[in-house]
Amino acid sequence: MSTRPISRVGIIGLGAIGKRVLDALQRDHLPAAAYAAIDHAAHPEAFVREHRLEVFDDVRRLIAWKPDLVVECAGHSAVVETVPTLLRAGVDVVIASIGALADKSISDALDAAAHAGNARLILVSGAIGGLDALRSARAAGLDKVVYVGRKPPRAWAGSPAEEAFDLGAISQPTTIFRGSAAEASIRFPKNANVTAAVALSGVGFEATQVELVADPGVDRNVHEVQAAGSFGDLSIRLANNPLPDNPRTSWLAALSIEEAVSKQLQSLVF
Repeated sequence: MSTRPISRVGIIGLGAIGKRVLDALQRDHLPAAAYAAIDHAAHPEAFVREHRLEVFDDVRRLIAWKPDLVVECAGHSAVVETVPTLLRAGVDVVIASIGALADKSISDALDAAAHAGNARLILVSGAIGGLDALRSARAAGLDKVVYVGRKPPRAWAGSPAEEAFDLGAISQPTTIFRGSAAEASIRFPKNANVTAAVALSGVGFEATQVELVADPGVDRNVHEVQAAGSFGDLSIRLANNPLPDNPRTSWLAALSIEEAVSKQLQSLVF
């Protein structure tokens, strides 16, 4: 069996997703494992005891703890600041914040670190699904890949759309951005992980077309992918419920991390 035994798991970031993943791993997947985390926020002693956690504030201390696998749930800065060090130390890392790979220099650095440490960088699809079909179709050649992201107008608050549009006055679907996945990842970082998942599964950041829509007709975040190529045509649509602990985060994003970790334990893998 080629799966590596996993008895020590590190988690970077104990926000809503990190806590949800920790609970799921301890309850369903790796109940006997030891757990550690890097998190700079203060957590009640009762939480730390209940989850049998070692909490560190430095990646070197986490490496000294000798994790078999680390799961990143802390955002793009964590990918830049901690993940290369872990990979060079030979630790496999599951990353949720794959939007960071839109920056080629970051992507190249991660690839080099993984090769140097003979470690694996494991990407999760996050809030989008069906990308296994897109990756398979790529082998025969893809002519076009388009990602459309729809959110209620209020959900675009805090993004460049707020400066260009009166979000409260939008009464019909309104395109707030149209361009490449590379540009979308930079201008709309909160949407970057989904954009990156589509781009990395298909034709890359420059060739993937992105349209972002403020749509008063939806009450959830909706992700749509259309692709065409030698294989035929593909259409994917997901309307995601939010994480109960954080309405700004897709529940599917947390579930995709759990699934990525569970794959490391299985001999029969999709």
